[in-house]
Amino acid sequence: MALVERNDQDGVAILSLNRPETLNALSPNLFVELRAHIDSIREEIENVGCVILRGEGRSFSAGNDLKAIQAGERAPSAHFQAETLEAIERLPQPVIAAVQGHCYTGSLELALACDLLIAGDSAKFADTHGKWGMSPTWGMSQRLPRRVGLLAAKEMMFSGRVISGAEAVDMGLANRCVADAELQQAALDMATGFLQNSWFTLRADKMLVNGGLDRTLADGVRWERENSPGRGPDMEERLAAFSKK
Repeated sequence: MALVERNDQDGVAILSLNRPETLNALSPNLFVELRAHIDSIREEIENVGCVILRGEGRSFSAGNDLKAIQAGERAPSAHFQAETLEAIERLPQPVIAAVQGHCYTGSLELALACDLLIAGDSAKFADTHGKWGMSPTWGMSQRLPRRVGLLAAKEMMFSGRVISGAEAVDMGLANRCVADAELQQAALDMATGFLQNSWFTLRADKMLVNGGLDRTLADGVRWERENSPGRGPDMEERLAAFSKK
């Protein structure tokens, strides 16, 4: 049985964490399969315009699989998991996390590597590093403040308290919160809505926004001018179609 399943639908690649019996705990072997899918999708820009990352069963993921690590399961390299999150972040295509149930610690870091997030009404977000006497190495200390702001991030990290889907929207962690029964369709609707626009522009937007995050406003504006790919190959066709309306 695959630990991460891939299904494609009309230009959307849907990646499903597939260990529902363990609440999709993030074992090293699961990360190996996830990384293989991510590396493949990176090269498929003509066939895949958007990605959805979701979990089977009642939870997105309960977090890092400590039992698998204690049993001797190991990733291929020391920072393989963190580098896999970076690979998700660097995908040319937009990535939407669809989160129901638990999204704790390592799985929150995984969701933060995605561009957008839709929460089900059962979603529970938390950083529980402090509960176990651990410290983050997959990017929590950097991505969470950039997503929700410094004060909210520190409060989440210091307290370890659980954030609901509705509160996640209020604090900017999630784009929207929907009923669990509507979650997968809401993510698919968002993705297919994006794909009505130019896939070239989607990739350019993501690259330019992410590339400017570590720059000042002035440097970012300059960086955009110097790195924008300009007109896409579908621009003339789109303009022609518009003129016929």
